[in-house]
Amino acid sequence: MSQIAPRIDGRAGRITLTRPEALNALSYEMCRTTEAALNAWRDDPRVDLVLLEAEGDRAFCAGGDIAEMYHTGRAGDYDYGRRFWRDEYRMNAKLAEYPKPVVSFLHGFVMGGGVGLGGHVSHRIVCDSTQMSMPECGIGFVPDVGGSFRLARAPGHLGKYLGLTASRMGPGDAIHAGFADHYLPDSDWPALKQALVERGDAAEVARRATPAPDSPLAEAQEEIDHLFGADSLDGILARLRASDSPLAAKALKALSRSAPLSMAVTLEMIRRLRAPDLTIRDALELEYRVSHRIMEHGDFLEGIRAAIIDKDRTPRWRHAEGPVPSQEVAAMLAPLGAQALDFREEHT
Repeated sequence: MSQIAPRIDGRAGRITLTRPEALNALSYEMCRTTEAALNAWRDDPRVDLVLLEAEGDRAFCAGGDIAEMYHTGRAGDYDYGRRFWRDEYRMNAKLAEYPKPVVSFLHGFVMGGGVGLGGHVSHRIVCDSTQMSMPECGIGFVPDVGGSFRLARAPGHLGKYLGLTASRMGPGDAIHAGFADHYLPDSDWPALKQALVERGDAAEVARRATPAPDSPLAEAQEEIDHLFGADSLDGILARLRASDSPLAAKALKALSRSAPLSMAVTLEMIRRLRAPDLTIRDALELEYRVSHRIMEHGDFLEGIRAAIIDKDRTPRWRHAEGPVPSQEVAAMLAPLGAQALDFREEHT
């Protein structure tokens, strides 16, 4: 059974994720099919815009389908994961740079790979059920699929907070943090989709959007900026431990569950990507340096084991008892030379 349904509908190219039973988790097949559709529609005069949507009520896309990466990685085969990430990141860049409007309807869980799919396009719509997050540090990985770029562009030190705690953003938070553009109740989505299909005019999104709900993160921005304003992981932990606020206690508990190496690398990625002249391609290339190494030299396989294989929720992280050596962070982010992400599509 197909996991994704791309087709031309009226004036729109329409891509529907069709794995609601798996929360529309993004598989390798789905990445390749999405990219093929984007390639086909780029110069097709019948297509004025692209719609990204998903079946089911619970999720637009709850992340990448990582079980196969675990099994291949445990067998010593790191090439499958590297190939998946190379192709996925190329697709992420293509979506972000697409010459035609792309409208994503981001309901329910929008996590990790879901952010990469719908979080960089020209028109990003959220509703009351939206719960967006970058939860990768909790499985021994780092925010990827361009998520590091979004985190680096978030107001103040909010990106560090979101990247380290995996805090979920409702619709108002997602717009405040720069992960979404417009709010529209999902009861109004069918009419908007029909208008987009019939007219091929993405301006319909702004015309129909309504004021977003309040953002709790915006209200907590000052405290977040203080708590996460330190340059290092140890510095952030010290500020959290010194505070008696509920936000600090909740954040400290979240950090205690995440991989220290992943958090330290994430902080360095965000620091580097704050340079104003950098693009999403710079972020994806930096992320791929980590992806290329993470199964062999990081905590990713252990994180998947604890979360979805054995489900014991007790990962044995590197550096759980002490500081993360700066040289290990530097090694994860070192250039890959000839193996660097180059965004070229391989034709087989």
